[in-house]
Amino acid sequence: MKLTGKKALITGGNSGIGFATARLFIQEGAEVAITGRDQTTLDAAVEELGANAVAYRADVTDSTTRTDLFDKLGHQFGELDIVFANAGISARTPVGSTDEAIFENIIRVNLTGAFLTVQAALPLLKDGSSIILNGSIIASQGRIGSQGRGGHAAYAASKAGIVGMARSLASDLAPRRIRVNVVAPGATKTPIWSRNPLPPEQADEMAKRLAATIPLGRWGEADEIAKAVLFLASDDASYVNSVELFVDGGVVGSPYGGAVFQSA
Repeated sequence: MKLTGKKALITGGNSGIGFATARLFIQEGAEVAITGRDQTTLDAAVEELGANAVAYRADVTDSTTRTDLFDKLGHQFGELDIVFANAGISARTPVGSTDEAIFENIIRVNLTGAFLTVQAALPLLKDGSSIILNGSIIASQGRIGSQGRGGHAAYAASKAGIVGMARSLASDLAPRRIRVNVVAPGATKTPIWSRNPLPPEQADEMAKRLAATIPLGRWGEADEIAKAVLFLASDDASYVNSVELFVDGGVVGSPYGGAVFQSA
C-alpha cells in the first residue's frame, strides 16, 4: 500500500473528487480527515469511508471554523503528511451581467481558501510532505476557440491562480522539502453536474458535445482523478514538484484529437 501510516487532510472531501480521493487514500493505508460545509453529506461520507476517516464541518473561507479545524486536527492527528486542497465552487460569471459578490465568492473559495488552508496546515505538516491543489484545465483552454469557455471568468481566473500560486508555494516550502503540485481535471462526472440549470435533455446533449471534443471520447470518472492525486501524494512522486498534471483525456495536450475535429 502506498500511504501506510500517512495522515491526510482533504477539503471538500464529502463528495465528488474529494470523496473518491479519500476512499482511495484509505484503501492505500492512510488516515483521512475530510471537510465540507454540509453536515448531512459529511455524516454519510464518514459512514461509507469507515473507521479511518473523520469529518469536520468547516468553511475554508471562514477564519473561525478554519482555526477550530486545525486545532482539532492537531489534537487528533498530531501531524499531517498530505494536504489536498480540493474545496471549490463554480458559477457562470458572464461579463456585463455578473454580480460582484458572486465573482468575489468564487475567487475567495477556490483561490484564497486554498492558500489559507495550506497556510493553516503548515504547523502540522511534516518536512517532506505533499500538498496537492485542485486546479482545472479551464486555465489552459484558451488555446483554441472551441475550447475556450465563455461565461466562466471567475472560475477560470481562480484556477489559473492556483497554478501560479502552487509554483510560488513550492519555492517558499523548498527548505522543508514539501512538494506542491496541481492536479488539473478535465470534464469529470461529479455531483456538481447534476445541478446543471439546463433541462435534462439539453444537459445530456451538452455532455455528448463535450465528450466529442475529448481525444479519449468520454468524460473522466472521479476515481480516475483520485488516482492522479494518489500518485502526487505518494512516494512514487518523490521527485515531482511544482507541476500541473492534466487528467483530461488529452484535451490540453492534443486539442484537435476529439472526434468532432477528426470528422471535420
